[in-house]
Formats: sequence, structure tokens, C-alpha cells
Amino acid sequence: MEEDIIPNVSFNEAYRARTKQAALRVIRLYQQLPRTGEATILGKQLLRSSTSVAANFRAACRGRSSAEWYAKLCICVEEADETLFWLELLSDAGILSPLRLHSLQQEYVELVSVLATARKRARK
Repeated sequence: MEEDIIPNVSFNEAYRARTKQAALRVIRLYQQLPRTGEATILGKQLLRSSTSVAANFRAACRGRSSAEWYAKLCICVEEADETLFWLELLSDAGILSPLRLHSLQQEYVELVSVLATARKRARK
């Protein structure tokens, strides 16, 4: 049954809001990056992946079938993990301090975990 696979409305509403807020945090971080070439390149990649998580989760919530919901959720997991990668690079390259990025990294670790679990459950 498709309604068994697509998460309930409260999950969708909560994670639509959560992924959007996480993307907004990244946008504010990007606005504060140093104006160097490498910071700009990494920052734009970070912007793309974080906003993709939010946009694709929103699209998943509007999915016409469980297969469509699952496909969009797979993209969300990949993009959330990619967001973590760009955050790590900003830290490892010394562009931003690990302390400054910790909270945002933790948010994306949790998003990857929750979304990957939802994806796994939907596949059964």
C-alpha cells in the first residue's frame, strides 16, 4: 500500500521545515564567508547541495507515488551527505573554524541519519 510507504503528514511537515531552516543557515553562513576564490567556490557548492536537500524533500512531499517519494528521498540523502563534505572542506582548508561549523555539521549529520532511515524503511 502506497500510504504505508510514504511517511505521515507530520513527518513531512516537520522535515520540510527542518530542511528549509538548515538551508537558510547555510545561506547566512555563505554570506559571511571570506571573499576569496576558494571560499567562493566551496561556498557555492555548499549552497547548491544544502538548498537541494530542502527543495527535493519538498518535492518528495508532493510526490504522486511511493516510487517518486523514494527517488526524491534518495536525492535528499545524497545531497545532505554532500553538504557535510563541503562543510568539512571549509573547516579542513582553514576557511572557517571547526567550532563555527560544528552546529551546522551536526544538523546535517542528523538529517542524513533520519532521511537515510526513512529511505531504508520505505524500501521494505
